Formats: sequence, structure tokens, C-alpha cells
Amino acid sequence: MSREPMPMTRPKSPRALSLALQGGGSFGAFTAGVLDGLLADKRPAFDTVSGASAGAINAVLLADGLAEGGRPAAREKLERFWNRVSLLSPLPRLGLAERAAASAAVLLSPYQFNPLGLDPLRRILADEVDFDRVRGSSPVRLLIATTRVRDGSLRLFREDDISLDAVLASACLPHIHHAVEIDGEAYWDGGLTANPPLRQLVEESVTDDILLVQLTPKERDGVPHSSGEISRRVAEINFAHALQHELDALAAMAALCDDAGVPEAGMCGKLRRLRLHRIAAEDSVDGLHDASPMHTDQPFIHRLRTAGQEAAAEWLASDTGQREPPNLAALAAAAAPRAQVAR
Repeated sequence: MSREPMPMTRPKSPRALSLALQGGGSFGAFTAGVLDGLLADKRPAFDTVSGASAGAINAVLLADGLAEGGRPAAREKLERFWNRVSLLSPLPRLGLAERAAASAAVLLSPYQFNPLGLDPLRRILADEVDFDRVRGSSPVRLLIATTRVRDGSLRLFREDDISLDAVLASACLPHIHHAVEIDGEAYWDGGLTANPPLRQLVEESVTDDILLVQLTPKERDGVPHSSGEISRRVAEINFAHALQHELDALAAMAALCDDAGVPEAGMCGKLRRLRLHRIAAEDSVDGLHDASPMHTDQPFIHRLRTAGQEAAAEWLASDTGQREPPNLAALAAAAAPRAQVAR
């Protein structure tokens, strides 16, 4: 059962930063690189982290690493996890594993081509994350998105009720994995309903600065023809729509607050003070539009992580605390140029 957010009693830090981490399969290695760059810099403290799918995985790795041994431990944990992921592809150069999986997902359900529900991420996450430690002593708040199969609604898991199954549910692609059951309910990928959660993040963050790490490319040239390409593009559109819906909703709320002249209090006050920043993988990774989020070979994962590290360094060097970041309407337009933003 979902619960009301806990009251915010943490003091506001002038350098605190909340994070919104989008899902995107192996593209999540880019987010791991961004986090590594932020951790290496040592300036930003972390307040609240929301994530879906690969974003959820990176969020719990960050939380557990910080709880275990601070910033160095978090960096090591993120690097080790994605190195292990890069070893999952048996024929990385040929890319046969991802093409076979994509074809199987179109022709068969995961209950047919994977009747035992085997998921290599389960063992890796179980090895790398101490969920008891996250529940008991996470130094950051977590908002992990999942989608309830029964009614298609969003369920958020927070740091004090996070579990291995909750993270696997957040990363559960319906055509690839068995639905993950938690307390008698079945869940699918959180990116279907919030990729990542933004409204709740704004509500529950103490800091006024939120960094969105966006993985899904906004556009692709041409029309996909193969079944695998079509499935991939449909998934991208669905996941991008979830993010766009969140951005548009926040922009509309901000406009209503302005039009109504609501005092600087509550959610309206937060939206007026909000500084929403964005790092997009497609701005830093050449050829991302043509890459598959199921591609996990070592050179690709390494390239994504390196690009993320460089993107974080560039963002930090831009002195974001002094610049005026884009407003909600501008950011919504940047995330999906052809969307009509309510203002």
C-alpha cells in the first residue's frame, strides 16, 4: 500500500542537489558516469533522488555506496556494477544477444522464452546493494517508480521500504521479464508511468535545485521497419511521453500559480523557486540515436560512462549556481521540441 510522504525536516543546504534519473537500459551507464563526476567533484550534497528502471538502479547504488563509505564507496559501487553488466553479453562484437532478445520479445512472451524468469540483474544487485543498509541508513531520500500491472498506476518505493524486488520491478520490461510480485501485486517498469518521477520529487525535495539526467533520445530519423526496431521505437515513445507528461504538468501548475497570484507558499512557492537543470545523453554521446539500450558490450558501456563523467564536469564548470537555468516551459520544450507546452 502506498503511503503519504514523510514530513521534510532536513535543513536546506545551499549546495544541495536533488536528482531525477531517467531509465533507458544500458544507457544508464551514462547516468553512472554523471553520478561519478558529481561525486568526484565533492561540491554538491544530495537531497532526494528519484529514478525509474536504470535510473532506479543507479539511485540505489548511489544511496548504498554513500551509506557504506561515502563518496569513494559510491563511485566504486557504480563502476563495479556497470562493469559487471558489460560482461553479460556473450557475443558483444556481433550484437547477436540483443537482436535475439528483441526478436524473441516480439514473437514470444517472456513466460514462453524464459519460463523460469531468469534475470541476471537479480544476482548482481543482490551482490552489490545491502538493502537493509539502504532502508536503515540511506543518507539520501529515494523515490523509485514502478507501474502496477492491475490498474496501470504509479507506485513509488521510498528508501525505508526499498527492496531488491522493488528495484527489479522498476526495471521490469513487460516484453522481456516476468512481472515482479510484491505483497500480492504485480509490477512492471516504472518508466511506463513516470520516467522519472518529477512532480513528487519537487514536492518532497528540500533543495530548490533539481538535475534531470535524460537518456531517451528525443527523435530518430527515418521509419523503423524491422520488428525489433519498431518495438524499440514504440518503447522510446512511451518512456519519453512519461517524462513529457511530468514536465508539462509542472509547467501548467507554475502557470496557474502565476495567473492566480498565489502567495509564495506551498507547492506554488516551490515552483517559483525551482531551478531545474538538465543533462541529456544524446548531447554527449555520438550515435546514441542508432544505439540499442540492450547493447551491453564493454567498449559501449565504457564510452557511455566516460561521456557521463565529461558531461557532469562540463555542467559543474558552467557555474550553474550563478546562471539562470531554463524555466519549466523551456525545459519541457527542450525535452520534446514538438510538444505543446501549456503556458
